[in-house]
This record gives sequence, C-alpha cells and structure tokens, in this order.
Amino acid sequence: QVRLVESGGGLVQAGGSLRLSCAASRSISTFDDMGWFRQAPGKQRDLVASITIGSIMNYADSVRGRFTISRDNAKNTVYLQLNSLKSEDTAVYYCNARSNIPHLDIWGQGTQVTVSS
Repeated sequence: QVRLVESGGGLVQAGGSLRLSCAASRSISTFDDMGWFRQAPGKQRDLVASITIGSIMNYADSVRGRFTISRDNAKNTVYLQLNSLKSEDTAVYYCNARSNIPHLDIWGQGTQVTVSS
C-alpha cells in the first residue's frame, strides 16, 4: 500500500508564499490523478488542484492564477506552490492519489497552512 506524506505547511503572512510537497512511498507514475484538497474548520474538504498522468492540470476558481501544481515522477513527489496567500487559504491541505485500475484512492495525513492577515 502506497503512503503519501505531506510537508511544507506553516504560518505565513498574507501575500506570502509556501511550497507544499507530497512524497509517495513508491512510484506515482501509475496514478491517473494526483491532487491537493483542503479543509478548513467546520467546512467540507474541497479540491484545490489536480494533475493527471498526462500533466493536465485543474484548479479551483478560488486559487487559479495563485497556486501551481506539478509532479515529478522521478522523485515520486507532487508539489503545490502557493503564492499571494490570503487568510481564506487557511486550512489543512491533503494530498490525494487515485487510480482506476486497480481502484485506489489514497490520502496523506495533511499539513496545516495558516495565513495571518
């Protein structure tokens, strides 16, 4: 079973930047889709950004133009660059990996991002 470990979260002032990393315990090249989700207190977990095995990227409207997702198959790592951070970006950010065959839906433990205004 593959494990995902997020890192890079922390406390940052509004307007600042962070880079989140999601390291997998084995190759990510077989996953059809890898993504970042976030969950703020009292709210549901929502998609932030995703990237397919063919490097097609998708972003939530609230982060498009500010966040960038990328994947490095050689390092088994997915990144999320967060720029121009706002207080509403404060949440726990989770990495997710999905494949269709075999059916897998794997989550990391999350990393906290706190943006102070």
